[in-house]
Amino acid sequence: MDYEAHIIKLDNVNLVLLKAKRGYVMCGLLNLDTAEKLGHAACVVSGVSNADDVLNAKIIKCTSKAKKIGIREGLRGEEALELLN
Repeated sequence: MDYEAHIIKLDNVNLVLLKAKRGYVMCGLLNLDTAEKLGHAACVVSGVSNADDVLNAKIIKCTSKAKKIGIREGLRGEEALELLN
C-alpha cells in the first residue's frame, strides 16, 4: 500500500495524517468540516499516535467525497487508504 505518513509531535499528543493518492486519513486533531468545504476525500480516526495505529483504527467520520469512493464509518484505516489509492 502506498501512502505518506506525516507525524507531528506536540507536547502530549501526536498529530497524524496518512496521505494517499486521492485523499487522506487523519487523527481527530484535524478539522473534517474544513476538509469537506475544500472538497477533499478525508477520513478521521481517533486515539492514534503513529501510522500503525491509523492503519488499525476504525474510521469514525468521513467527508462526502470519501463516501462517494466507498469509504464508510467502521472501515479500518488500512481499508480506507486502499480505496484512496
